[in-house]
Amino acid sequence: MKAIIAAAAALPLVTSGLALAENSVISPSGSRPSVIGASKNFIGSVFVDPLFGVHDSMPATGGHVTFAPGARSAWHAHPAGQILIITDGVGWVQEEGGAKREVKPGDIIWCPPGVKHWHGATATNGMRHIAITGMVNGKNVDWMEHVTEETYGAR
Repeated sequence: MKAIIAAAAALPLVTSGLALAENSVISPSGSRPSVIGASKNFIGSVFVDPLFGVHDSMPATGGHVTFAPGARSAWHAHPAGQILIITDGVGWVQEEGGAKREVKPGDIIWCPPGVKHWHGATATNGMRHIAITGMVNGKNVDWMEHVTEETYGAR
């Protein structure tokens, strides 16, 4: 009997713990307008669907980026690094001084802090990825020059 009374007394604690879910924020699909990739940062047709912005407890941003065939980012680096999760299509990634590498759905790429790189679709296929990018002092990317046609090339 004492165990039943003790369990009953604990119920309000369990119920109040469930109320924490009401502090969650739902950002409905379609409530975050797509953005066209700026021509100073991208070549070709690129669209960014914002997923989330910086929060006090999570200093990172997220976006789902769509590259049309032939589209790619300019060279850039991230002060806190970036994770890319390839969701659709076929793309390329390349670090400065390294080989251009093919990426496909399910591939996950870690771009370390400060490493100059670019990423985008192949010449013949589109590509989409989720980008999760850390922030340092309010900044998540340092944009640089465009990737030349010679560097981009088709394999």
